[in-house]
Amino acid sequence: MQPKKSAGWRSLLIWATIALLLRWQVIEPRWIPSGSMLPTLQLQDRILVEKLRPRIVRLQKTNLSRGTVVVFHPPSELINAGYDPNSALIKRLIGLPGDEIEVHNGEIFVNGKVIKENWREEPINYEMSAVKVTNGHLWVLGDNHNFSLDSHIWGELQEEKVIGTAVFRYWPIKSFGLIRFPPPPQS
Repeated sequence: MQPKKSAGWRSLLIWATIALLLRWQVIEPRWIPSGSMLPTLQLQDRILVEKLRPRIVRLQKTNLSRGTVVVFHPPSELINAGYDPNSALIKRLIGLPGDEIEVHNGEIFVNGKVIKENWREEPINYEMSAVKVTNGHLWVLGDNHNFSLDSHIWGELQEEKVIGTAVFRYWPIKSFGLIRFPPPPQS
């Protein structure tokens, strides 16, 4: 009888270890705390963030795709303003290293070309002079441009701050499934 109890605890410990490793290294649940990604992601949506792709991209010295929705730790500018360094933000990747980003007349320009955002419900109500994204950095913007604390306010995001990419919504049930994003912006 004693060996069965021991085997049960061992199995439980193994499964708990596997679950923790998966959450730590592969995929983790997150929730949407603000309206910065409306209408793509709603307040209180629960999503899964895969964490392998950013690591593989860094190892291969390539880039994530423009248009990918990334989850990341706050940049130092926000940490200096009081953000918890262990918290996470979510935005859309607009600019890659070497890209020139500009906001003018309510439109985003990447390398001189207008980005078509079929989810945007109103023009952007701010102007931003052209900025060149430096190596090792990204330019991220919320889909709800006029109400998003993003790169247009605090600047570039260091690539190593990226935790992962949003891939799956599990709550609310009516939105259960792969996160359906518009086609990636073209530049």
